[in-house]
Amino acid sequence: MVDAVPFPDFPGTVGVLAALIFVISSMLAMGFSLSVREIIEPLKNVRLVILSLAANFVLTPLLALVLLLVFPLSEGLPIGLFLLGAAAGAPFLPKLAQVAKGDIAFAVGLMVVTIAYMPIALPLLLSGVTIDPREIAQSLILLMLLPLTIALLVRARYEEIATGLLPLMNQATNLALLTRIVAFFVVYFTDLVGVIGTTAIIAAVIFLSVSLVAGYLLGGPGGGTKRVLAVGTAQRNLSAALAVATLNFTDPDVMVIILVVGLAGLVLLIFAGGELGKRAKTGDVFLERPAVTLRLWILVCTGTPADAPLTPQ
Repeated sequence: MVDAVPFPDFPGTVGVLAALIFVISSMLAMGFSLSVREIIEPLKNVRLVILSLAANFVLTPLLALVLLLVFPLSEGLPIGLFLLGAAAGAPFLPKLAQVAKGDIAFAVGLMVVTIAYMPIALPLLLSGVTIDPREIAQSLILLMLLPLTIALLVRARYEEIATGLLPLMNQATNLALLTRIVAFFVVYFTDLVGVIGTTAIIAAVIFLSVSLVAGYLLGGPGGGTKRVLAVGTAQRNLSAALAVATLNFTDPDVMVIILVVGLAGLVLLIFAGGELGKRAKTGDVFLERPAVTLRLWILVCTGTPADAPLTPQ
């Protein structure tokens, strides 16, 4: 006899399953739509790769430390914020890049580089906590690199099959993403409401905003790579941060700040990516100036319509 899942646990179970489906289906979709050569080509720009790694593994941890010095947070919140700052390689990056009309090949390549580097970087950035690089690498390989590799091989040998499966994978990705957002907000609604009006929210918004702007400015001369690094630097690896927090800390505030920044950031970055994609049609020249880039993020956070004028005065 199969035991039923209690209702309070049901949305959480749905959210976890949706997250797994999202990661796997998005990796398959990227593999079905790209070739190995297309993914490798943007990575030949060594300077861009170094700047990308610096943005994800140097700038964001430093930003988290600065925010911890500026804002008074309860004991567990600073730990969670720094865990997020150190956790790059988010599986949502290709989808965000797609929304932002960014360079999808660079997004996939950047994701591969950051998740390959993360098992090495995390133990160095988070000395004194329990981190098994092999476990992190294993989960990343099984859930992300393996589906991507399989899809790339299928496309290389059976392009018609890959083309036929691509719409199905895109639909599965979109449905899983929507399901995950709804399920996780249902599960953690009380925790999220509890931090509204606190300095934790202010710190989270600043963390996301500065990461977005910094990533954009470090993204090289091309608008496509700028938009990818912008959303890629702001979107952190929620799963990796939660895994480290679960193994090392019992304070619930650690999990709360990770969920606040991770989930709220995901929603905000989807809107920010959409705005970046729409602005791309008028040219990225207006976003070269930091003040204008920051104003774009303010427009997104305040819900200003996408067709609101953004041209600098």
